[in-house]
Amino acid sequence: MTTESGSADGGLDPSTSAIMSERRQLINLAYRLLGSLADAEDVVQETYARWYAMSGEQQEAIESPGGWLTKVAGRICLDLLGSARVRRERYVGEWIPEPLPDRGEWTDGRSGADPADRITLDESINMAFLVVLESMTPAERVAFILHDIFRYPFAEVAEIVGRSPAACRQLATSARRRIDASRASASPAAQRADIVREFKQAWEAKDINALIGLLDPAATGIADGGGLVTAALLPIEGGEQVARHFLDIAVRAPGLRILERTVNGQPGLVLQLDETTAAVLAFDIPGDRIERIWAVRNPDKLRPWTTGGND
Repeated sequence: MTTESGSADGGLDPSTSAIMSERRQLINLAYRLLGSLADAEDVVQETYARWYAMSGEQQEAIESPGGWLTKVAGRICLDLLGSARVRRERYVGEWIPEPLPDRGEWTDGRSGADPADRITLDESINMAFLVVLESMTPAERVAFILHDIFRYPFAEVAEIVGRSPAACRQLATSARRRIDASRASASPAAQRADIVREFKQAWEAKDINALIGLLDPAATGIADGGGLVTAALLPIEGGEQVARHFLDIAVRAPGLRILERTVNGQPGLVLQLDETTAAVLAFDIPGDRIERIWAVRNPDKLRPWTTGGND
């Protein structure tokens, strides 16, 4: 006897296995489009729900199930991006994309995350890149991510965005200009790691002069508490002001542990209080000084992070 999703020996039948193998690709796509792992998971769940709501005959009539799943997920993301702009107008304070840990540090606070839900960490996932994506229109973002990152032809992108292939080409070109305009020459990875380490050490030592020296004079600090925890509601402008803000945090939280971690594929820091992750910091270091620091404190965005990591 067989079930809809199983075979006589209790395993997944080949068709179900093939469909579920698309899950990781869909999670990776939806996270890049939305900047939120939680929303990406919801999109993938809804996409599969729509697939399994069809009859067997309808499923068999689909020539490329993977393409169908991508199309549905892309359209759901496009709709969510439109509504997200309205939601973020009501968001308390600044909104920062959800930070992601390195593979070895991935957890979800339950019993360990499904490897299929892990995001592939590459240049298209670093925080500076995701923040630029937030400045795009929903159609620009979808066209650019699908074509430039996931290599979908514009004919297929057009079916998702609901515009002509030529219009989608223009959308991706516009998005590419935004990326190019914001992109500075990146410093070597080892140099970025050294600067973040020096920032950590100066912060722990409460050395205001060392902190100021590591920050660009026009540096910006941005925090995201989502109205759920205390966080600066507006960006902090100026290297000295940013340094003094972080020094104040160290003074007010003497039990704070600062851990070096990989954040969205880049050197970052995790702050822990009482073995609980209190914040995740991502850095933009295009040269030899820190230009931007993003501090995510919203607990809803910290669930993939470990809560008692080692130094």
